[in-house]
Amino acid sequence: MRLPDLEAWAIFATVAEHRSFTGAAEALGLSKATISKAISRLEADLGQSLFHRTSRRLALTEAGRPLAEHAAMILASAHAAEEAARDGALDPVGRIRLAAPMTFGVSNVAPLLTRFLGDHPGIEVELHLSDARVDIVAEGFDVALRIADLPDSSLRARRLCSIQSYMVAAPSYLERHGTPTHPGQLGEHQLLGYTNLVGPWRFRGPGGAEISVKAQGPLAANSGEALVPALVGGLGIARLPAFILGSALTDGSVVELMPDWRPEPIGLHLLTPPSPLRPARVEALIAYLSDHLRD
Repeated sequence: MRLPDLEAWAIFATVAEHRSFTGAAEALGLSKATISKAISRLEADLGQSLFHRTSRRLALTEAGRPLAEHAAMILASAHAAEEAARDGALDPVGRIRLAAPMTFGVSNVAPLLTRFLGDHPGIEVELHLSDARVDIVAEGFDVALRIADLPDSSLRARRLCSIQSYMVAAPSYLERHGTPTHPGQLGEHQLLGYTNLVGPWRFRGPGGAEISVKAQGPLAANSGEALVPALVGGLGIARLPAFILGSALTDGSVVELMPDWRPEPIGLHLLTPPSPLRPARVEALIAYLSDHLRD
């Protein structure tokens, strides 16, 4: 049996990450000639080009793009295996890259990290907050939290809990446009959309009845928090979770609509790269977040 050229795959992953032979050589402490030979060797083994090369630019080919993801997984698995061996008899140490949604990360994740890092002085966490859907493997994250209905994926996913959203509007909007009592009436109203939650709004009502509504209106944003000023200002109706609505829901700036027709809950998932091998520090953070975010 012929063994795969793991060195060439690891070098390919690094070149793809840096988009540069020179950058990969510096990162790995190798000569540019060694990098070039490894890529040529891998291309010969695979029978296809991995990069488009010009004097100014290096870009992955159509064949190279999916293979770069596999290469990144191979390299990450190797690093994880080495780190797991080193961490076996030691307290967890090192850096963890964690991605989380912006508002949820500020309100729910950051306070937990303060306590987690206090319990694990050898660990460092780099917290990346964004409502955009990050590519965990390509961007080098160890763990990601995602509030969404997940499509089929090669990532390892763990559902931690369900997050309930509320249909809300400002009293000033309802005075002008009336108060809907059934999701079927929402087509007559101005709806504010959170674009990261794709697809129609789905509701479950009395007796298990279900209905879907397409969200259309004057404003859509990829940040739920960005919708709150428009919502409080009476621009329309929105579907948002309590951690985004915050005090606007408790002080009466907005009021809940159609309590008998709640939007379907959205899952909070913890995602990790596909490799089952993880350093002890990552396992420690996964266990901590899982325990504290289940509610």
